[in-house]
Amino acid sequence: MLHIPGPKSRFCDGISRRSWMQIGSLGLGGVTLPQILQGESQSSHSAKAKSIIMVLLPGGPSHLDMYDLKPHAPAEIRGEFQPIATSVPGIDICELLPRLAANADKLTFLRSLTGFRNDHNTHWCSTGWESHPSMPSSPIVPGFPPGDWPSLGAVLSKQFGPKVSGVPACVDLAPVDPDARFIMRTDPGQPGYLGAAHAGFQAQAVERRNITLNGASLDRLSDRRALLTSFDQFRRKVDSNFSDGMNEFHRQAFEVLTAPRLAHALDLSREDGSTRARYGLDRKHSNEREGKTLLDQFLLARRVIEAGARCVTLAFSRWPFGRMLQGDYNWDWHKDNFNEARGALPLFDLGLSALIEDLSERGMLDEVAVVVWGEFGRTPKINANAGRDHWPNVAGGLLAGGGMNVGQVIGSTTRWGEDPLSRPVHFREVFATLYRQLGINAATTQLTDLTGRPHYVIGDHQPMPELIG
Repeated sequence: MLHIPGPKSRFCDGISRRSWMQIGSLGLGGVTLPQILQGESQSSHSAKAKSIIMVLLPGGPSHLDMYDLKPHAPAEIRGEFQPIATSVPGIDICELLPRLAANADKLTFLRSLTGFRNDHNTHWCSTGWESHPSMPSSPIVPGFPPGDWPSLGAVLSKQFGPKVSGVPACVDLAPVDPDARFIMRTDPGQPGYLGAAHAGFQAQAVERRNITLNGASLDRLSDRRALLTSFDQFRRKVDSNFSDGMNEFHRQAFEVLTAPRLAHALDLSREDGSTRARYGLDRKHSNEREGKTLLDQFLLARRVIEAGARCVTLAFSRWPFGRMLQGDYNWDWHKDNFNEARGALPLFDLGLSALIEDLSERGMLDEVAVVVWGEFGRTPKINANAGRDHWPNVAGGLLAGGGMNVGQVIGSTTRWGEDPLSRPVHFREVFATLYRQLGINAATTQLTDLTGRPHYVIGDHQPMPELIG
């Protein structure tokens, strides 16, 4: 893989012929460059959407304190927040989400998501499958194929390849440090049995293997001049030694390395001040540690999609994202649920609403699907620590854009929010819908695992008529 080191990494002092030959089998942040240029073409697909942004809320967000409040429930269930009206009559959501409430006509709220396990693992969120190999603090769930399931982004990479030269099909903005990955228990851009050729480019990577470009650190990735200088030095070494042996795909792969599009997209200094202010990037946030937030991830997602990525994933929480027991933040609020929500939900509301409004005003929302969810819901009953515990029986989610029907609520839960009441929605139905909008027929599309066995991309679940009818 291309190594773009972090501040503490050492630069390599040269490149060998052997290293150059490895470019044919190694990738740009996990994307094998020659192979992504050979992605399968499906010119006859009838996609409504061209790309997707997946917002992960690792830890398990509380459906009862976001989209499905129970104001008439006993105090030990209803909690401390009140519902507020949205721009769509009859739809109420949490008072801490006023900006999303104002944009409800652009959103679909899912209140009856099912199919989960009591497993802190966002694997299903990115792949559509709950079975997986053993992971840290997440035991094996049998049923996965050799190599494991591919993420939605990896499937798009396999089926369609890159949309724009120089931009990987799948870009992963989620933090990659070990502590953050421990919380997520999976890689949002994981290629599974499709292989490293279709892994997501990890934009936040600081520790990568194999090829390092002299002088190009992560801090300088968005500096076009420094980046291209490093690439030019790399090119001269290659051209002077053995460029005659490169085939055409390797030449195209090298052009992906030297293209500035992704570097430009990741450079927020190129964004105008008014847009940065919309996403809350024009100020420090006094209630956050060091005044920092992860709100920039929402703006980066829009910019990377605009640059040509097919799939962008991000993991949002308060800053820094990590383990709650170590004083960091995620959505696993076993204690102090309501104060945690008072800190997290206004930031989530600001960042996500800015993304939705920005995409809409740029005329992109119909072509960019947005999905927001976490690994399960939270218990209706508040525990002795003023928290809510894991609840796999039902969860909530949010959808927007992508040519889907919006301005609605799908499903409902029982009186106290313990289980689905009307229209249970299995998460694979959502995946089937997203694949359909992106031009992949989940009922007929099969991909082959490492043993040569074919698999339908999402089993036998069908797209949701409420979203596409």
